[in-house]
Amino acid sequence: MMLKIAWLVLAAVHATPALAFFRPATLTTLYRLDNSDPLFLLMHHRAALFVAVFALCLWSAFDSQPRRAAVVVTGISMLSFLALYFLNDSPKPLKTIAMVDLVGIPFLFFVAWKAFWR
Repeated sequence: MMLKIAWLVLAAVHATPALAFFRPATLTTLYRLDNSDPLFLLMHHRAALFVAVFALCLWSAFDSQPRRAAVVVTGISMLSFLALYFLNDSPKPLKTIAMVDLVGIPFLFFVAWKAFWR
């Protein structure tokens, strides 16, 4: 049961950025991007990648087959963002995103342990 909950928490971590694919106005809220900014299109595409991470985490909550791949993809997503965030002097507009990812790290480590070393 704890494993399923951990995967659902990781899915939840990626739900809001994934939502931005279907509701692009969310990009303005999350990243303070105006829809006329060329980066808006890039971030909209990035939201599609979050849909993939969200789907893998959700799938992994109910099926063991994708779990190793899901750990890798989710780990790359979360750890790379946190590394870049801290290496770039922790930009204030991204603090909430970093905090959500930090909260998810123990869950990521737990599912990684279960997927690879259990």
